[in-house]
Amino acid sequence: MDFLDKQLKLPFSKGTVSLKYVLAHSTYWLLITGFFIYEKRYLIYKASMPYFVACVTVRIALLIVIAYLNLHFFLPKYLLKKRYFIYSVAVIASVIGYLTAQSLFDFYLYGYVIGPMRNSDLMESLSYNFFSTLWYLGLMLALKLSMDWYGQQLLIQKITVEKLNAEVNFLRAQVNPHFLFNILNNLYALTLKKSELAPDVVLKLSEMMEYMLYDSTDAKVLLEKEIAYLSNYIELERLRFSADSAILLNINAELKGHEIAPLLLLPLVENAFKHGLSKQTENSWLTVDIALNNATLTVNIENSKPSTVSNKGKGGIGLDNLRKRLELLYPAKHQLEFDDKKNVFHARLVIEL
Repeated sequence: MDFLDKQLKLPFSKGTVSLKYVLAHSTYWLLITGFFIYEKRYLIYKASMPYFVACVTVRIALLIVIAYLNLHFFLPKYLLKKRYFIYSVAVIASVIGYLTAQSLFDFYLYGYVIGPMRNSDLMESLSYNFFSTLWYLGLMLALKLSMDWYGQQLLIQKITVEKLNAEVNFLRAQVNPHFLFNILNNLYALTLKKSELAPDVVLKLSEMMEYMLYDSTDAKVLLEKEIAYLSNYIELERLRFSADSAILLNINAELKGHEIAPLLLLPLVENAFKHGLSKQTENSWLTVDIALNNATLTVNIENSKPSTVSNKGKGGIGLDNLRKRLELLYPAKHQLEFDDKKNVFHARLVIEL
């Protein structure tokens, strides 16, 4: 839990508020107090320092009482339960109580303490205090609603992140067994032939598993590790296809020093194999071009496919999860485009790292 989310018990109540709430409201009241000190500073000379302090203290204390009576009692007990009439009566009664106390104090201060140096009118005091009360209550209500909205947005974002992480974990669990099954079959065939490729396959598989188990659980990973994982994936998938299948990975970038959210590139390549190359018996091809320019990563993926097969929208949880993660992790900093032609499917991803 964030330090600012620490809960503090309210006095005379069973409720609690966060430290963030206390700091925000304290700042608000300090600003209001500063405004009153500036506005009423003339009282130091017209009356005396004690009356100046009393004037500011009484006004701030009454505003605090009426504000939190509304926020922590009237709002939850009446307004949120749709008891609008009782809520209106309670607010009006509290405002009248504030006006009476504040106006009587002003009438005494300006009429009897300052005396002939300033005229005092009770109706003028009532009018001034009525509109100022509504103004400060409105500001306090706006502050509360803003904080509630912000807290709700953070909660929604947290839930969204947790949901996406769960989907990523499900994606790992879904993809890995099928992928491992194919690789192990290919590895078994290579060992029977005593092929020199077998040790390299084991090494690439080991590197992939290490990345999946340890690195991909982090919020950000080195871009070079992400692309190394992608390269190993492509090399191992290549074993499934005939020698005439042209599968190319072109990297035109200096990768060091850049980071990226893990497993963002895999769904696009996996989609190309699953819905493109694996649907063809011959003359299949795949080209993956990766470029990095001024921290802008551009990935272009083109693959062959039968004319009767459409890649777009068939990526299942992989592409759906990719779209959601990009919107959450790189808002307004990414582009994801698909071009589904008769025999070629093109995917383009641009991310500002």
